[in-house]
Amino acid sequence: MHRLERTIRSLSPSTGALFRKSAYGQSGVENFLRDILALANASVRGTRYIITGVECDSKGRKRMSAVSRKDFSGKPAYESLANNHIEPPIRIRYEAVTVEGKRVGVFEIGDCQDRPYMMRIDHSETLRRGDAYVRINDSTVKMGRRQLQALFEKKFQESVSAARIEIGFPGEIIHKDLNLVTCPLDKLPSTIASAKLQELIDAKNRVHASFVSTIVARLTHARLFGSDSPYEERSIDEIMAEMQQVKRQYRDEDEQFLFQEHAIDLQLVVFNQGEEEIHDASLSLAMPVHEAFHVAERLPKILRDDRYIERTPGEQSTYPAVSRRDDSIHVAVQLGDIGPGEPVSVFKTPIRICAGTDLEGRKIGIRYSLFAKNLRSIAKGKLRLLF
Repeated sequence: MHRLERTIRSLSPSTGALFRKSAYGQSGVENFLRDILALANASVRGTRYIITGVECDSKGRKRMSAVSRKDFSGKPAYESLANNHIEPPIRIRYEAVTVEGKRVGVFEIGDCQDRPYMMRIDHSETLRRGDAYVRINDSTVKMGRRQLQALFEKKFQESVSAARIEIGFPGEIIHKDLNLVTCPLDKLPSTIASAKLQELIDAKNRVHASFVSTIVARLTHARLFGSDSPYEERSIDEIMAEMQQVKRQYRDEDEQFLFQEHAIDLQLVVFNQGEEEIHDASLSLAMPVHEAFHVAERLPKILRDDRYIERTPGEQSTYPAVSRRDDSIHVAVQLGDIGPGEPVSVFKTPIRICAGTDLEGRKIGIRYSLFAKNLRSIAKGKLRLLF
């Protein structure tokens, strides 16, 4: 028996379950939004249900009425309707299930821990921005000021102050500053290759006689690239075009140099100093862009027998999401629930960074923002990397 079929058979109309004889359809959008609000605001734990195509009498007897296939075609798109009209967001899953040979529809509304849920925008003259409903027993009731205030007060009492959250670099105490060692980026494989090509161009530019130019070019090529590398006559334009491709050509070698041989692992910790667990936490970081500051967007390939081997998807999935924009580098990571009383490492695999000697004596700031369902406000702050 399907899981949802068992659920339908076991449920009866209650604070957390609502039965409808027919689907909502295009004409029933207002009723749908009102019912979603009512169930989301209900005083029950766990998943709430709306079952369409099932009529339930006062004795709990159920009669099935098949729901049309059109109701599952995305018109109306129920999840989008809820997300567009209701705040905060509600997790809704809509699925068809066959019971006694009839297709019925089930809305599963996820555990609603962020009450009160209210209309975000107007839908109609009778369902306006700020309206909220709650399900009590098997009835839907519009919420008044006193009910809303009670929910807000309860939410505040059960929430955690952002001031109780500490974020920083790990150690015997949590640090806000971290000292890092730099490395010479002129040894970067692509930089060395570009320098050699530039020297070859300079050698060609110094000599105008074609015969002498070829001799000088051959000797310069042998000195720069070794006698094992065969000489090919190329124009200055051709060499300059090759220089444009150096970064792409040496990408694997550069990543090996930056994020394997000279990498610094950057780890952070979050310390919940409150008495309550924080729920569904996520952390975002923002760092400035600098030509001597490199942050890996993925784990580098593995060098094996002079070949670069891709890491497995499993390995890559442990690395945080890193993205580069015009003026900043962003890092995002999901943390889940964080219990009180003990620092928790932020990254399964630390961020890999590399800093060039141009940064010696300078510092880079890292802005962080910690979000969680039951934080009263976003926990924000700044860390510093000292070179």
